[in-house]
Amino acid sequence: MLTAKRMRFPIDIILVCIRWYAVYPLSDRHLEEMMEERGVFVDHSSINRWAIRFLPLLEKVFRKHKRPVGGSWRTDETYIKVKGA
Repeated sequence: MLTAKRMRFPIDIILVCIRWYAVYPLSDRHLEEMMEERGVFVDHSSINRWAIRFLPLLEKVFRKHKRPVGGSWRTDETYIKVKGA
């Protein structure tokens, strides 16, 4: 369960940082600067610790809701006529 007990920042701030860290190719220091622009002063090492702590938990939660992959894939045959040939 995602809890922010004994955390200095609200869970919303933590989840925004983790989402940006996981989805976009941003470093911890870039995230630190982005959050600072928004008025939240957080250290890059805190963001790294949050990622280490919460990303495995989020991955476990999201995997439960992931649709199964597999089965058969069918495509229709298509052709393109080039220069009347």
